[in-house]
Amino acid sequence: MSDEMLVRYCSPTLAGIKTANMFALKYSSCHLLICELEKRNVSFSPKGVRVLPLRFRSGSALIYLYRPERLGRDLRQKSVCNLLSQLGYDCAQTPEAYLSRLIYRLYKNESFPHEIGLFLGYPAEDVCGFIKNEAAKCKFCGYWKVYGDEMTARALFERYKKCTNIYAAQLKMGKTIEFLTVAEGRRR
Repeated sequence: MSDEMLVRYCSPTLAGIKTANMFALKYSSCHLLICELEKRNVSFSPKGVRVLPLRFRSGSALIYLYRPERLGRDLRQKSVCNLLSQLGYDCAQTPEAYLSRLIYRLYKNESFPHEIGLFLGYPAEDVCGFIKNEAAKCKFCGYWKVYGDEMTARALFERYKKCTNIYAAQLKMGKTIEFLTVAEGRRR
């Protein structure tokens, strides 16, 4: 997992403006990948960032980079908790327990559990709209399908794009991923 890949797929989370990002990563050795993730977690931990595999399938891992503190706040929102409880989650759980349940659902099903958007910081209204409309009839499609506040989503998508471009340029200029990762509670 290269720094370039982390910047390409996870800049908004590294910058502290998004709860989480995920991406697929091909690997040749599960053991080497786990070792690399452990090293990344050592360097990310002081900044309030974690990285973990959500699923392994056919030489590809689904990697989840997130901010545990922010995820906890997201999951405590009433609209998020209501939706998750309808999907079999216990709303009294810790973020780690929620993630364990999500990982179980990812392994159990071939398709993605639609609530995964809540773990990425998508608005509950958009995740609910995606489920109800079976991924059709959205107002706008960007980083996710928007069913609610289109203007706010468009502005957020632009912010994510700008962040990724800035981080890519900074990486090319020699900045390290550790330097680019903003500590929890601080924003650039």
